[in-house]
Amino acid sequence: MTGYGDYLLPMSTAAQERERGAEVALLPVGSFEQHGAFLPLATDTVIAVTVARAIGEAYPVFQLPPITISCSHEHAAWRGTVSISASTLYAVVTDVTESLRASGVERLVLVSGHGGNYVLGNVVQEAGVRGRSMALFPSENDWAAARVAGGVELTAVSDMHAGELETSILLHAHPALVGADYAEHDHLADDRERFLTLGLGAYTESGVVGRPSLASAEKGRGALASLVTSFGGVLAALDR
Repeated sequence: MTGYGDYLLPMSTAAQERERGAEVALLPVGSFEQHGAFLPLATDTVIAVTVARAIGEAYPVFQLPPITISCSHEHAAWRGTVSISASTLYAVVTDVTESLRASGVERLVLVSGHGGNYVLGNVVQEAGVRGRSMALFPSENDWAAARVAGGVELTAVSDMHAGELETSILLHAHPALVGADYAEHDHLADDRERFLTLGLGAYTESGVVGRPSLASAEKGRGALASLVTSFGGVLAALDR
């Protein structure tokens, strides 16, 4: 893929970006948190970059390197998970926005691979009030459409973490990152009423909430294609 090769980091030069002249930047925001015994801690970052990379093949955008550690406090029960505070994430995104503006890029899309980064929604809301163009992608509706397009069987409620959708995307884009025994780790826990208070560990010992056994590369391919299509709506909103 252009500008990436086999890397998760963008490899373009300043001269190439000057020639491209992109008016919209993409900032992938992932996490470093447990994803069961068969997906890497960096799963959310890999997915965010994969989505951003696919978007970059279809639209003229400026690819930024990902934020790899974010707000994963709900996964603190598992060794390996590392978090930063919401205020730190807020500050980093705000600083990136100001730096982009200084170089002439006025519009920024946060490509989020981790649903626990609730503060990103606040960053985007505040940017709009200040007259700055920012968007958060994918939205819940974008993810729902991607599930349908990919033929994902479970809803987001049941397929919450390291399940059918996430495993499918990695099977499609980075199959070497998926453990061979992924189909043996199904666990459902739809009733998570006190999730924010208790953390995910109160509902799953393995760290999985979903059915990775249903995953396939074809589902991941269809879901990713849907997200690329949905991104057109983001650009339209930023152009208003």
